[in-house]
This record gives sequence, structure tokens and C-alpha cells, in this order.
Amino acid sequence: YIVEPAEKAVVTRFGEFNRLEDPGPHWAPYLIDAVEMVNVALVRSADIGFRNISSQSSVEHESLMLTQDENIIDVHFAVQYRVSNAKDYLFEVRDPDLTLRQATESAVREVVGKETMDFVLTEGRDAVAAEARDMIQEILDRYKSGLIVTTVNMQRAQPPGPVQEAFDDAVQAREDEERTKNVARAYAADILPKAEGDANAIREQALAYKERVVADADGETSRFLRVLNEYQKAPQVTRQRLYIEAVEAVLSNTNKVIMDVEGGNNLTYLPLDRIMQPRQPLSDSEDLN
Repeated sequence: YIVEPAEKAVVTRFGEFNRLEDPGPHWAPYLIDAVEMVNVALVRSADIGFRNISSQSSVEHESLMLTQDENIIDVHFAVQYRVSNAKDYLFEVRDPDLTLRQATESAVREVVGKETMDFVLTEGRDAVAAEARDMIQEILDRYKSGLIVTTVNMQRAQPPGPVQEAFDDAVQAREDEERTKNVARAYAADILPKAEGDANAIREQALAYKERVVADADGETSRFLRVLNEYQKAPQVTRQRLYIEAVEAVLSNTNKVIMDVEGGNNLTYLPLDRIMQPRQPLSDSEDLN
């Protein structure tokens, strides 16, 4: 017999395992040795939770699983594997392919049962698949199935059909919430710097006003204390000087003054605006006249 390059030959003698043969030509005594070929290079696949890839129709007794937060989700897994030990594959387990399917379903249920629904449906898909792969391989090795898992892919994860519409509404509401938050963050990022700038400007103006008022008050206080000191030395002279300064301050803001002479009937009018004007030089004709 000839063993093909992708195969291993399992030879039994009188029904008991005898040896494994590598690719190439070999001889076995008729009626003494029996040979069974096992393709160890073929990558096999198993679908958990669905059977028809094109329509993705669910097999509910496999696909419906309970999460940690007590929600039910519909999960589809695809497992790829190959034979790693032809002897174990033929003699240790009655149906290794069925064992793999059952081990996959059990492992996936355990992994999904430890996570929340939102995690499994969103960012946790790859993490769930990776953890399930390790657990499936551990179970297969414990059973000596002779199989090795190459890849585990989560094909689909969604709520069950009867609640899909309600779940879509919840997802849409969550997306609207996040979008509103983003708009609010953008508005805050735009308005807060302006408000802080305005607040700083108002604070600076207030400090400048405070310094000016305090400086003016200090100046007025200093002047008052000086006047008080002079008043205490010479009260009559100081009162007279204050009166004259006040009159000068008042008259400097007006250009007409009417004086009432005590004991007389006439009012004297002083045109201060004309008095304060500089005299114009006379022209030659006015000078001759």
C-alpha cells in the first residue's frame, strides 16, 4: 500500500494497534495487518450555532446562550481543526468530530456566561473567541481526541430575533447619547476658553480699578492729612486759603460772573471770557484812528 504525503497510516495487527506509517510505499501481511489512512493535513471545520453559511440560519439549541448579566444572545462560531495524532483520533474517542462540536459548545457557553452582553456584542468578540479556543483545546487534550484547533471565529453575535427590534432601538439610543455628548464636549471646548478669557479680562479690570481707587483714596487721605496738619498750626489762615482755592476752582469753570455789591442797587457784570482772551494787535488803520 502507498501512504500519500498528507496522510498517516494506522496499522493494526489482529485488531490491536501496531504502528504508524509515514508517507511512501509499505507492506502489510494480508489477514494479519489492517491499514487505515488518516489525512492529518486536511483542515476540517465545524459550525456551532448555524449550518447554512449563506443564510446564517440559527440552530437555536446551540446558538442561544446566557450572559453574566442574564441576557440571551444568539452566537455563531466557526471552528477549524485538523488531526494531530492519528492513533488517538481512531482509538481514544468514539467520534472525535462530534466530541469537538460538543467541546466547542460547552467552552463557548462557559466563556460567554462570564461576560456581559454588551462586551460580547461589541469589543469582546476577539477576546471571547481566543479564550474559547484555549478552552476547547484543553478539553480535546484531556479526552485524547487527537485533534488540534487551528482557528476559532465568532461569525455573528446578536440578540434573539424576537427582541432584535427593541435591541436596535436601544443601540440607536446609545449612539444618539454618545453623539449628543460629543456635541456637548465640542461646545464646551469652544465656549470654556472664551469664558475663561472673559473672566480673566474682568478680573484684570477689577484689579486695575481697585488699584486706581485705592491709589486715589491714599492720595486724598495724604492731602487731607497735610491740610489738617496745616490747619492745626494756623486755623484762620488755612480756612482763608481753602476758601480762596474753592472760589478759584468754581470761577475757573465759568465765563460770566454777576456781583451783588453790598449796600448798593447795581449789579456788576464781569465778562470773564472776554477778559481772559489775549489782546489782538491793532491794525495800521485802527492805530491811526
